[in-house]
Amino acid sequence: MNILMFLTPKNDVAYLFDDFTMRQALEKMEHHRYSAIPVICRDGSYSGVITEGDLLWAAKNRFGLDLRQAETYPIADVPRRARYQPVRIDTTMEDLVEKALNQNFVPVVDDRGVFIGIVTRKAIIQYCYNRYKSQEAVCGPIPEPAVLPR
Repeated sequence: MNILMFLTPKNDVAYLFDDFTMRQALEKMEHHRYSAIPVICRDGSYSGVITEGDLLWAAKNRFGLDLRQAETYPIADVPRRARYQPVRIDTTMEDLVEKALNQNFVPVVDDRGVFIGIVTRKAIIQYCYNRYKSQEAVCGPIPEPAVLPR
């Protein structure tokens, strides 16, 4: 299965460059109301994902929560709690679902490691739901799993 049908392309995704400051990251995340956002290098290569928690812990541990001191601190130097491993467009649906279990989106890169967009967990769930409904239409209602007594 080609995951391009689920892809939200880079030009429709908010992202940060790794030389942005913590302040720029917070402002962009606040504007878009995101709790996690992809980070790329200026050459377009995927760098990772930064979360609100990453920024909060960096502000606390490095600057004693004084955000004025963090205004010039680059996000490339912010320690990150989670590693959002990207996938390529030829990844399997199983691998895509596995990655989406623990994160809101899955970054997608091309063969050179250049960030090309994301696949959201919502898109994956919608696909699974549509498959379920089409299977139900063909085979009739799918029985609910049995509930075991306690």
